[in-house]
Amino acid sequence: MAMDQVNPLVSTYRREARAGLHDIAPVAVAAVPIGLLFGAVAAAKGMSPLEVGLMSALVYAGGAQFAAIETWVHPAPIVALAFATLLINVRHVLMGASLTPKMKLSRAQTFLAYFFLTDEAWALSERRALERPVTGAYWAAMGLVLWGNWTLSSALGAILGSFLGDPERIGADFAFTALFIGLIAGFGRSRVTLVTVAVSAAVAALVHHFIGAPWHVASGALAGIAAAYFAAPEEARS
Repeated sequence: MAMDQVNPLVSTYRREARAGLHDIAPVAVAAVPIGLLFGAVAAAKGMSPLEVGLMSALVYAGGAQFAAIETWVHPAPIVALAFATLLINVRHVLMGASLTPKMKLSRAQTFLAYFFLTDEAWALSERRALERPVTGAYWAAMGLVLWGNWTLSSALGAILGSFLGDPERIGADFAFTALFIGLIAGFGRSRVTLVTVAVSAAVAALVHHFIGAPWHVASGALAGIAAAYFAAPEEARS
């Protein structure tokens, strides 16, 4: 490949990586108090900082990790933990199905990339896909930064432990909620979007109130899919 072909390619990679870093930066900041909180809770359950760091690095699923820690006893209830994790993370199947056609990656690269699939990375990528395809450089910048941030902050939380105190005192418990509100707002105000968000939120809230976690996660996701289908124009459904 000629040098004049290489330079534009490198420039494109750098531009896409910078865009990924720019988009994921607020998410990474918001994830720090959540990671610290998880590490502190896990340490209180008897896990070492090394164990917490390895769990975050290898599992990399904040909601499932919190669910596992909440029910952590010795010996661990493997079946119950596996079922709860499945319910919480089954939404990733739907997220991956919606995002895959918009990714400029091979099948093998997509499978590898989806280890770093999170709600935030999915939402940011879907928003970017409204204007252009999601490139590997963009996804890698987002995924690696958020993964490293989560792993390090949770391990640090385990080290600090009880020194952190209650996150509600400083409003840290609301950080991810505010983040998701901002991500949803970025999708615009079309009729389909509004109907999908409203139905998904209402169903998830009702299921959480009357049945409890983690059923509200899957219920809200399925309700949102159904709402999006019926709210979409007839030609889009055919």
